Amino acid sequence: MINSNKEIKLGIIGLGYVGLPLALEFAKKRRVIGFDINKDRIKDLKSGIDKNLEFNKYEIRSSKKINFTNNKKDLESANCFIVTVPTPIDNAKNPDLKILLNASKMVGGIIKKGNLIIYESTVYPGCVEEICVPVLEKMSNLKFNQDFFCGYSPERINPGDKRHTVSNIKKITSGSTKKISDLVDDLYNEIIIAGTHKASSIKVAEAAKVIENTQRDLNIALINELSIIFNKLDVDTKEVLEAASSKWNFLPFKPGLVGGHCIGVDPYYLTYKAKKIGYEAKIILAGREINDNMGYHVASEFIKKIKKKKIHLKGAKILIMGLTFKEDCADIRNSGIKTVIEKLKRSNCKLDLFDPWVNNKEIKKIYGIAPKIKLNKNTYDGIILAVRHKKFIDMGEKKILSLCKKNKVIYDLKYLFSKNQATLRL
Repeated sequence: MINSNKEIKLGIIGLGYVGLPLALEFAKKRRVIGFDINKDRIKDLKSGIDKNLEFNKYEIRSSKKINFTNNKKDLESANCFIVTVPTPIDNAKNPDLKILLNASKMVGGIIKKGNLIIYESTVYPGCVEEICVPVLEKMSNLKFNQDFFCGYSPERINPGDKRHTVSNIKKITSGSTKKISDLVDDLYNEIIIAGTHKASSIKVAEAAKVIENTQRDLNIALINELSIIFNKLDVDTKEVLEAASSKWNFLPFKPGLVGGHCIGVDPYYLTYKAKKIGYEAKIILAGREINDNMGYHVASEFIKKIKKKKIHLKGAKILIMGLTFKEDCADIRNSGIKTVIEKLKRSNCKLDLFDPWVNNKEIKKIYGIAPKIKLNKNTYDGIILAVRHKKFIDMGEKKILSLCKKNKVIYDLKYLFSKNQATLRL
């Protein structure tokens, strides 16, 4: 058993939006083996390239204490493994644990007596001990809490946020025994300036993580539903929210498309587990339904306005500005704009896509449309402003308006435009 942090030899499995910042931060204090199964990802990182655009070449290459590798044999020298792989949902909106289980199988085939496995991936309460631990036991022929131990410290990474970085976000920690809980907490306190919150159990830590984004999802769903009501009443939602925010305890949420790997996914992990124990989570699922359908609502309202403006829908030249799930990041996972694009494509519009943050080849593969690199004046019958990128703000109203024909529809989902210049707002 590992008795102190000084004995820890760290391996981090998964070098995406969660694992890479964690590896870079730990490498300021200790040697780290950074593992990812993606050969191209490892090749890029060794060259100082992060295609997620979260870190520059200097930040990656300045650390001499990371061994980036896709060779699992390199992990055999580690005795503490932090698993940071994705946990998506499947087409039925149930947890898809394949990647997590594959990572657990790999780690189970490597671990030795006394080793520690810490999971950071978002799961439902009970998943680590009920699902992952049996895989580790089977692959290793070792006994949980006798021969090896587990911890759970859920990730709180916010892609694109340069202020709330790994070290500046308070971290929940937990362990499978009291001693392991203290060890995991001490490990993370090496790098977390904001401090830690030591949960009483792995299950408590798992539950705390999954409700963070569930709460946010429900709050956004409420505002989205209110925006639909207010638009039908011909009342400006932004003005209503500004007025209501004058009260000290009003929560400042805004309407919009909900996407990403967390808010649009985590609630389904909780409702799945709830269903397994015989409870239907009505409020959570109602919020999910509203947010899942916002893309269709946006596309429908846009089409209605196009027709009202007597613009022929078939062949109408439409520009979508913003393809990522949030501002100023390259992450397109579960982007809410996808349903908008799909519905407009079925309406036979001529769609152009534009986002300075995205990988154009990846977008072409997903949508069958190559994003525009340069935009021309007097081209578009309609524009949907979907993401509040700083680069779009810097373009300004005047430049964006110059892209349109005289008779046009501008649907501003993110309040980039003044009220009078936008045809539609959420």
